[in-house]
Amino acid sequence: MFRLEPLTNLFDLLDHYWEHPRTQRRVALALIFAFIGGIIAIELNRRGLLAGLPVELTRFVPSNHFQAVNFAFTMLLVLEVMSLILVLSCSLSRSVGKQFEILALILLRNSFKELSHMHEPITLSLDFQPVLHIIVSASAALVIFLCLGLYYKVQRPQGYITSAMDRMHYVMAKKILALGLFLAFIGIALWDGWMFATTGQSFDFFETIYTVLIFADILMVLVAQTFMPSFHAVFRNSGYVIATLLMRIALGAPPFWDAAVGIVSALFALALTWAIRVFPPSSVSSSCS
Repeated sequence: MFRLEPLTNLFDLLDHYWEHPRTQRRVALALIFAFIGGIIAIELNRRGLLAGLPVELTRFVPSNHFQAVNFAFTMLLVLEVMSLILVLSCSLSRSVGKQFEILALILLRNSFKELSHMHEPITLSLDFQPVLHIIVSASAALVIFLCLGLYYKVQRPQGYITSAMDRMHYVMAKKILALGLFLAFIGIALWDGWMFATTGQSFDFFETIYTVLIFADILMVLVAQTFMPSFHAVFRNSGYVIATLLMRIALGAPPFWDAAVGIVSALFALALTWAIRVFPPSSVSSSCS
């Protein structure tokens, strides 16, 4: 394990750089400029002022101003996924909470995506279906936000690992896994960007990332069992993987169903966390006596 210490040091360096206030300010400014630049490009395209540019560039510029909102929120979600990967080194429960944060943001992004299907100006009689989708997705995001607040409130450390050496090895293993996920994140982003630039087809980056995260969570459960073999710990960790699986199903579900499955996954994670707190390891363990 100590031979892998350079990898954990690399992860610590990456985490420090990403969480630095200066980096966060630069990221926020990049989002602002991307949003304003998107609106300007769309307006120029609507007025036909991009006709002199190569068609390989102009074909990616939409004609609906609301697409700039979708673009900005997509970038924000990509950055949130980056934060999710880095938080994997903390704990499985916090990682699950971060995934619910992203799910809530994705539902809000779906609300903004519906704006691209509306007319300019918006007319309720013509845009009733998109408005209904906005209401459902936004309401589901609010419910998940409320569940997330309760989820963090009822969290309590269980102290499964008592050995300091085991705890250090466990943290190192999680950092190495997070570093591998970061490389996968970069690879998927580059591949999707390349395919979009060459074929014009849009791939769902977030569904792919969530699928990868499910396998990562399962691997995390198997790694955790090495250090936390008790029934209580395995049940807790496996239950959180089920919650992430439900989140993945919600991402691929059609409108209305995505909101319903997302709420069910949040309620399941909240109920699991409450049960773990109410029934500690000593109350569910059996002993031969």
